[in-house]
Amino acid sequence: MDVYTDTIRNMAAADKLLLVERIWDDLAAEEAPLPLPNWAVAEAARRRDELLADPELGLTHKEVWKRIGDSRNG
Repeated sequence: MDVYTDTIRNMAAADKLLLVERIWDDLAAEEAPLPLPNWAVAEAARRRDELLADPELGLTHKEVWKRIGDSRNG
């Protein structure tokens, strides 16, 4: 393993989350769009087509937030 990976593995969870947040913010500041691998584009198209064919597969915002709340409450 390289020194960077070893360093990250030895970080506390809170520090790892902060690192991810900083990386995410840095990526978001990029002006050029991030390249997506072909498999990700194909999967997004497949899911879109599936939802268009059967809208009942989707959830409302309210349902999503309820599921999130339920998962946090055990």
